[in-house]
Amino acid sequence: MKHPWFAIVLICISTFVFAQRARDWGIPFEGTPGKYNAITDVAGVEVGYTTLISGSGKSSIGKGPVRTGVTAILPTGKTQRPVFANWYSLNGNGEMTGTTWITTSGFLETPILITNTNSVGVARDAMLKWFVQKNWYRNDKGFYKDFWYTYPVVAETYDGLLNDIYGFHVTEKDVFNALDNARTGVIAEGNVGGGTGMNCLGFKGGTGTSSRVVNIGDSTYTLGVLVQANFGGKNNFTIAGVPVGKELKDTLNFKFVAPPQSSKPEGQGSIIVIVATNAPLLPHQLKRIAERVTIGVGNLGGRGENSSGDIFLAFSTANATAFSREATTSVNMLANDMINPLYNATVQATEEAVLNAMAAAQTMTGVNGNTSYALPRDAVVRILKKYNRLQEK
Repeated sequence: MKHPWFAIVLICISTFVFAQRARDWGIPFEGTPGKYNAITDVAGVEVGYTTLISGSGKSSIGKGPVRTGVTAILPTGKTQRPVFANWYSLNGNGEMTGTTWITTSGFLETPILITNTNSVGVARDAMLKWFVQKNWYRNDKGFYKDFWYTYPVVAETYDGLLNDIYGFHVTEKDVFNALDNARTGVIAEGNVGGGTGMNCLGFKGGTGTSSRVVNIGDSTYTLGVLVQANFGGKNNFTIAGVPVGKELKDTLNFKFVAPPQSSKPEGQGSIIVIVATNAPLLPHQLKRIAERVTIGVGNLGGRGENSSGDIFLAFSTANATAFSREATTSVNMLANDMINPLYNATVQATEEAVLNAMAAAQTMTGVNGNTSYALPRDAVVRILKKYNRLQEK
């Protein structure tokens, strides 16, 4: 299906500057956020979105309703520069392409795309075509002058409860738009990009971000997180140690209107988390960072259920000259005994990024009238106050 002009909503980074964030609700968070409280607080990181929303009513394969999109993360902006990276899977019922080479080489060599489950292939192929179009591998340092190969990194979560996922609505053009429009600064959250049609911890989920600034010795480092949150069950949903999900057990969170989607097992879903930092970490240390994402997910109520794809990737923008195909290079490494503040930052930023996604997400109705309801702010504030956990402004 070719989208009419009004069906493609291209979300630029400057959009939704005044959208609700979890801190606005009085949710208490530990740690110090960066300027934007976003992954783009890590210098050089850019994020772009294409958001596709069109149609309503009964599902018709290939026609809609459409509730999906693409998120693009460029670790070093529009400049091609491999960075140290590694990844971890809490539960593998999901996909992130290119990870075997990241494990082997220690480098992330491409942007990262996040979309819906059935659009991984088109997103991967479109990124390769974007490389050709942009002459991506012919930079001023001479990488790959005559020959290059790469393995695009594309991750997914499932949006078929709201989106006509077998209509394959994400196109090559949508991927190009997300990559071309990636910017630094404020990032839109909620029902945007790949997170458009997602559900989280019993309520409407989506895209969220957060960051932390930490001091280690005489240096200051930034760590940022971006999530596509589509995981967890309402019963386990916890905020700041408060059993919010149990308190909201009688609150409408998802309404199924028509078969075959007549039920949603507790905990069904997935989460993709991308962690960026400017701290000088090597691949084995970045795997340890990615592993700590699980603590943030677990604090919120995620359990890595059997049907969940929980896949996390961490990269470092430090050591700018580390990658070479021809020369011996030198790198800096933060001592292992100094890394704990970055572990804490990872946990804190992951929790806040997920809650930012939920705070910004609005109630959405999709295929067959299925409706995912937004997390109710007033009720959450009342519950936090009941447990004496509300952060007064």
